Amino acid sequence: METALTRLVGVRRPIVQTGMGWVAGPRLVSAAANAGALGVLASATMTTGQLRAAVREVRSRTGGAPFGVNLRADAGDARERVRIIVEEGVRVASFALAPSRELITELKDAGVVVIPSVGARRHAEKVAAWGADAVVVQGGEGGGHTGEVATTVLLPQVVDAVDIPVVAAGGFHDGRGLVAALAYGAAGVAMGTRFLLTSDSTVPDAVKARYLAATVRDVTVTRAVDGLPHRMLRTELVSALEASGRARALVRAVRHAAGFRRLSGLTWRRMVRDGLAMRHGKDLTWSQVLLAANTPVLLRSAMVDGRTDLGVMAAGQVAGVIDDLPSCAELVDRIMKEAEETLTSLGRLDARR
Repeated sequence: METALTRLVGVRRPIVQTGMGWVAGPRLVSAAANAGALGVLASATMTTGQLRAAVREVRSRTGGAPFGVNLRADAGDARERVRIIVEEGVRVASFALAPSRELITELKDAGVVVIPSVGARRHAEKVAAWGADAVVVQGGEGGGHTGEVATTVLLPQVVDAVDIPVVAAGGFHDGRGLVAALAYGAAGVAMGTRFLLTSDSTVPDAVKARYLAATVRDVTVTRAVDGLPHRMLRTELVSALEASGRARALVRAVRHAAGFRRLSGLTWRRMVRDGLAMRHGKDLTWSQVLLAANTPVLLRSAMVDGRTDLGVMAAGQVAGVIDDLPSCAELVDRIMKEAEETLTSLGRLDARR
């Protein structure tokens, strides 16, 4: 299936595997790329040395298939990571937050395709004006930090507002969803939770089982973790944070922050500065500032260590309707087959009218 997305980045299928922290490592990205989708490495939870090694590992596993790297535009070492992407010949740079005009220009001058992720029409218009090659638009159904506007409302708004390819995210997991996104004018779909729940994902089996057992009602949006709307599975930690008073929440946040500091090598000053950057313009408590700075360790507790009682489990609403663990190849093939069957069915319906 050829779309503006496949032509832009050189993949065979209009499907993107998103850059999920602690999840989108070389194994998952390679499997997605080999299946014909655009695999995206999550670099925010890697050191720069680990990022370079991960890029080389993906290349060795895929034989040159296109893939991308997801970056935090507000990271202090963002330019160093951009340099690694350019030097290593990575095809796509994606961003969880809108990159600056300067970063976009630097990447494009080096021949890298720039695809930011946004959650509002005005943000899509801004990055398009700055030269972004495409944009991923995530509706409120998506996992992790999310907005309030549903994909079915946000997606057509953005498609009508910009003249670059739009990739739909938030609520997609099958071929019917892909066809729906194309009907809205998107050039493809991006999926996180669906790729997390594959046999190629390195997430511990016990954690995958927790996702598979979840119903739609078990997926919640909370501000208790870092003060921002965050869609995730309801876990013991989430319930405890929501029930905690300020003093208890601060103690818990300091404990988690200490663990993240040991893991990341960051100083307390740097962690507080990162947390304050997220606090800008928002009414966050000090415990939320600390949690905002060390949310990665909360994700790691679940996604790497398998401690669902101590970590957070970002999840799109589709977690409540997923019930199997196919390989990436099986998943992508199935989505494309379902899409073809759906289009054929629609063609028959149109012929009967």
